Amino acid sequence: MPAVWDAAARASSGKVRPMSYQDLLDEIAREVRPYFGKGAVAGYIPALRRVPVTKFGMSLCTVTGAVYSVGDAEEPFSIQSISKLFTLMLAMSMVGDEIWTRVGKEPSGTPFNSLVQLEHEAGVPRNPFINAGALVVLDCVMTHAKDVKSTIRDYARVLSQNFSIDANPRVLRSERKSGFRNAALAYLLKSHGTIAGNVPRLLDAYCHQCALEMSCLDLSRALLALANRGLSPVMGEAVLTAGQAKRVNSLMLTCGMYDSVGSFAYRVGLPAKSGVGGGIVAVMPGEFTITVWSPELDRSGNSLVGVQALQLFTQMTGISVF
Repeated sequence: MPAVWDAAARASSGKVRPMSYQDLLDEIAREVRPYFGKGAVAGYIPALRRVPVTKFGMSLCTVTGAVYSVGDAEEPFSIQSISKLFTLMLAMSMVGDEIWTRVGKEPSGTPFNSLVQLEHEAGVPRNPFINAGALVVLDCVMTHAKDVKSTIRDYARVLSQNFSIDANPRVLRSERKSGFRNAALAYLLKSHGTIAGNVPRLLDAYCHQCALEMSCLDLSRALLALANRGLSPVMGEAVLTAGQAKRVNSLMLTCGMYDSVGSFAYRVGLPAKSGVGGGIVAVMPGEFTITVWSPELDRSGNSLVGVQALQLFTQMTGISVF
């Protein structure tokens, strides 16, 4: 079992104490307990209100095949905006750099569902991780896939090697009933000619991808290609080029955590993508993926306990991209 360095122990005692990844995750699970109750679940999606707020899971998968988990790491949860990684990876594999003629690569600095910025910038979304950008990316996949919902679901299944992954019907119904702002974004994009497909079909597929349920372990396994230059150790084959994996990681670092991306880079220092279901997946290129799930969110829509857990991880190990 590989060892990591406990930076906190070194700072307090002047000595370096080896700690395994499993010991580290166990310690983090204990240390984050005081942070429960300080956030709130995503109330605008009614089905997510029912998730117990004390849920906590964390899973780390290395590019060499080692797996470490703690807590509710194998319990499926609603991945929400983490699904944008799968559609972006699919779009990049389908059309390559053509995707960047329709969506930008810059941080938005605004809420993930902002209409104002999209209108001001003539219907070109700032990046693929805000909702407007994700709709454009999904439109690209929809153009090249006969059954876009099955294509995205099956892609997540194959990458994780969990063939039971599916959308939660109750969450899907909530998404469809509460998605008014996404509908406004989609029709605004359509008015600018940024999306080509049928808007109701696009919105239905978007709700479906957000309602997919995966566990921390599923996500860490599925996204290992981003830590391994595009090669999936789970599948034993490339799903992206090395350059594409680098680009996805760079976008995660600069755009993956909504409008608190700067704060997250400062506190954690890893490329990451969050979802309002309480999940965060982070990547250390060349080493591992790590996923944390805790349903209570901070004001930016990121898991409050999850951000704290990842901050503790990078503090205690000294591992980050910086």
